[in-house]
Amino acid sequence: MDRAHVGALVQTAVDGDAAAWKALVEGLSPLVWSVVRSHRLSDADAHEVYQTVWFRFAQHLGRIREPDKAGSWLASTARHECLKVIKSLKRLTPTDDPQLLDRISEDRTPEQSFLDLEEAAAESERIRHLWQEFEELGERCRQLLRVLMATPPPSYQEVSVALGIAVGSIGPLRQRCLRRLRARLEARGAV
Repeated sequence: MDRAHVGALVQTAVDGDAAAWKALVEGLSPLVWSVVRSHRLSDADAHEVYQTVWFRFAQHLGRIREPDKAGSWLASTARHECLKVIKSLKRLTPTDDPQLLDRISEDRTPEQSFLDLEEAAAESERIRHLWQEFEELGERCRQLLRVLMATPPPSYQEVSVALGIAVGSIGPLRQRCLRRLRARLEARGAV
């Protein structure tokens, strides 16, 4: 298929013409297959890559900047998908040892690692907001809460002596300070 014809078919397929789509698939499938086969994948992996390439092409059909170069786009995508499969196969080690198969993997999947990173970033952001709002509390609340957070926690008698607050007032004051902090965090949407 020449480039001009491919470009015209892509434009027509973007407009929803099923015949144009079919002509593209029929005309460019040999190209996709040649790239896939050159990577010597198993039949199952080769068919998976072939289908993925066409799926990606359908997803990006309306965004291809140079429709006449759709063949290049397909070849490049096929190469990329093949390399992804090959890379994933390197992580696999075929074995017939049943004990090895029963062992729980300690390796984190990329998805688990990504989720852990996102969770850590969100937690870091929550802590940052907490300390920003903590610094906005009055001096007396900040002093009391800092002393009560000490490790090991001091007795109320020690807090009373250190801050000059009656022992019976420490609990209620602590509750008011924590309520203010919580209200500030809720107003910010950080809780």
